[in-house]
Amino acid sequence: MNIKEETLQMKQASPLLAATPLAQRNRALENIRDTLTAHKEEIFAANRKDLALAEENGVPQAIKKRLKFDEGKLSDVTAELTSLLALPDPIGKVTLHRQLDEGLILTRITCPIGVIGVIFEARPDALVQISSLCLKSGNCAILKGGKETTYTNRILFSLIHEAAMAAGLPEKCLLQAEQHNEIDELLECQGSVDLLIPRGSNAFVQYIMHHTSIPVLGHADGVCHIYVDKDYDIKKAIPIIIDAKTQYTAACNAVETILVHRAIARDFLPKLAEALRENHVAIRGGEGVSAIIPAKPMDKETGWHKEYLDLMLSIGLVDNVDDAIRHINTYGSHHTDSIITENDETAERFLTLVDSAGVYRNVSTRFADGFRYGFGAEVGISTSKIHARGPVGLEGLVSYKYRLIGNGQIVGDYASGKKHFHFKDL
Repeated sequence: MNIKEETLQMKQASPLLAATPLAQRNRALENIRDTLTAHKEEIFAANRKDLALAEENGVPQAIKKRLKFDEGKLSDVTAELTSLLALPDPIGKVTLHRQLDEGLILTRITCPIGVIGVIFEARPDALVQISSLCLKSGNCAILKGGKETTYTNRILFSLIHEAAMAAGLPEKCLLQAEQHNEIDELLECQGSVDLLIPRGSNAFVQYIMHHTSIPVLGHADGVCHIYVDKDYDIKKAIPIIIDAKTQYTAACNAVETILVHRAIARDFLPKLAEALRENHVAIRGGEGVSAIIPAKPMDKETGWHKEYLDLMLSIGLVDNVDDAIRHINTYGSHHTDSIITENDETAERFLTLVDSAGVYRNVSTRFADGFRYGFGAEVGISTSKIHARGPVGLEGLVSYKYRLIGNGQIVGDYASGKKHFHFKDL
């Protein structure tokens, strides 16, 4: 059976999954958590195969970090599953309850999106996060991971699918696609697939967006900024920047560009450079930076648009907060950007005018994460302004429908003036 035929069957199964009670969907998550723990040695063995192949094939270090699945990653995903279990049901929430006329009642109720295809690269923990979020929100999920994690993804999917069916969920609630050509097949499944969520490199996400008519939710890259204002606190600035760059360099919310107010540059930059050197972070400097600290020239091709995903960042000088805002809105990816300042007025201007999904004050950009937001986990981060923005958790995986309950009313009576609407929120 090919992908198109599979997705048609999933489309038929999606209303059945949407109708399952919360207790049943939660039981599936409990089964997944327990099954992954019980079979962890098999998962780790499969992951070692993927890591060995990555080493043989010269896979970049940033990608190898992402594909590793060990005790730490298992602990993370089981904690996310526990957190997800505690969240309320996103399905069936009444967001509008209105009387249009006596005996004519309109309600707006949340419901699953339906069938969601998620295409991701080199992140086996993403497979756990995505499948569990989709099941909790009543969505069928098609999962296509990267070839770098073939063995790990295969066993993870098998265990998760088995655990879901043991809870009585429809067999077609989950599907794993493994072949590369199946991506292009999936992109042609308009009508049976309701939403695509790509996670990966800029080029990869752009390819998905430009080769399908199915709605796409996601972000192409993560060029995140931290602006250090003249009214900064050095005790906050250095630890925040180091955390944002080094805590997990391969993440899309790791900082890539530091903007520094010129008034503090000669005092602050040497201290920052020393901290970066101690953490093995290389520096590329914009105009004026290399006159203060050692810095490599900016990349001629990518310039300020560069997403390093490695132990390197760009540093630039700006004249004021408005200069910083213009820079971020011009060169950033509208992902997550932070200001370090003790000035409330400056902070408010930055938070209001920076056009990004996440705008922070005096904290690391690495907080841009569904689990850290209390969403349980995330299927990805969206820089779109339509439907969902920022880390996409349960609420980003539901839509809504309108229910209108009456007693024989017809529009003709209202059009003729025989009857009149009497709107009243209940």
